[in-house]
Amino acid sequence: MDKWNMADIILAKRDGGALSGDAIKYFIDEYTRGAIPDYQAAAFLMAVYYKGMDRDEIFALTAAMAESGDKVDLSSIEGTKVDKHSSGGVGDKTTLVVAPLAAACGAKIAKMSGRGLGFTGGTVDKMESIPGMRTSMRPEDFIAQVNSIGIAVIGQTGRIAPADKKIYALRDVTATVDSLPLITSSIMSKKLASGSDAFVLDVKYGSGSFMATTEAAEELGRLMVEIGNKAGKKTAAFITGMEEPLGYGIGNSIEVLEAIEALKGKGPKDLEYLCLRLAAYMVYIGGRAASPEDGYGMAKAALESGAGLEKFRAFVEAQGGNPAVTDDPELFAAPRFSMDVMAAQPGFVGHIAARNIGMASQHTGAGRETKDDEIDMSAGIILRKKVGDRVEKGEALCTLFGSDTAKLEAAAPLAHAAFMIGGEAKRPEPLIHSVIV
Repeated sequence: MDKWNMADIILAKRDGGALSGDAIKYFIDEYTRGAIPDYQAAAFLMAVYYKGMDRDEIFALTAAMAESGDKVDLSSIEGTKVDKHSSGGVGDKTTLVVAPLAAACGAKIAKMSGRGLGFTGGTVDKMESIPGMRTSMRPEDFIAQVNSIGIAVIGQTGRIAPADKKIYALRDVTATVDSLPLITSSIMSKKLASGSDAFVLDVKYGSGSFMATTEAAEELGRLMVEIGNKAGKKTAAFITGMEEPLGYGIGNSIEVLEAIEALKGKGPKDLEYLCLRLAAYMVYIGGRAASPEDGYGMAKAALESGAGLEKFRAFVEAQGGNPAVTDDPELFAAPRFSMDVMAAQPGFVGHIAARNIGMASQHTGAGRETKDDEIDMSAGIILRKKVGDRVEKGEALCTLFGSDTAKLEAAAPLAHAAFMIGGEAKRPEPLIHSVIV
């Protein structure tokens, strides 16, 4: 094509053709500035969803998105800046635990996080459930905060990978979330533009993630590590299971409260296990430990001493939040209603379909169905049983919370269908499958 035409680009990808880097850059640049309408962008995303992209296309898409706006200069922050990212899961509040633990060990955490996408939650939404907490700040204040207390977490700004911000919102409402090229480019474009020196990536697989199998998650992990390394960034990817929700809480304030309990050493064991290992690697590639094993020892000491919790308090206060939330749960928005979902038969929980739980949480009001929806910060789900637990007929499997009884009634069948009850106890699958470096 001598002159790019969006209809031709959509047609080429719809028919399975490989797009040139110039064609991909044309789409990103023109969509970012508003010259390509949402309906054509949605058609393009759906074509990519069905036909995929080869490695060269994915690299070109990631680069074009990273270059669609400003790139953050963090050179005035002393030391190695390390970031952590999850590919999305249900009940995944790890950033709220891992970042303070790593910062308490001396790592410099300068992180940009996202909002909820589809049936998965977002760190920014969770942070905004803390009274008064800001998730945006001027670049100079962001840098000053990291230099001062070692940690700052904000939402993606309009100037950082703005193409991703537009595409991210469109994917959420066009059923094009779980696409390898789109997930890869979304994550890594923001990482490359965010200015950090090193990345620890938590790549989920299973029913509660966008990657259904370990093979798909490993392919995503390898792609992202390759992109990071090509850009001169130390990058590692954990391949972790999301067959059942992480921890017991799903929702915004519900997950913050569970993260606080984890930082007190009283959280769910699966959450603590994963957070300590992610923090260990952040401390290691952040240059504060000689090995991941040393990093683990440092992270565990920060948890047991309360240093991680103190760093969380300092982080909340620095961003305008009320640090007293660590001791007073009543400072969070309280749900008006609750509803128990009961077991129809006795037995053992053999499986909890995390995707169903995520969708049920979304229906309670904890997530968005359109990109403009307001979130109910009090809404969500607390699991009463996990895989391997004994349950009696009529016993609560989980409890739904929210401000609208109609929404809870709509969510209840989804939540109930998530639980598979059998006659034999089953051990949960290993949480960490592999680490790619």
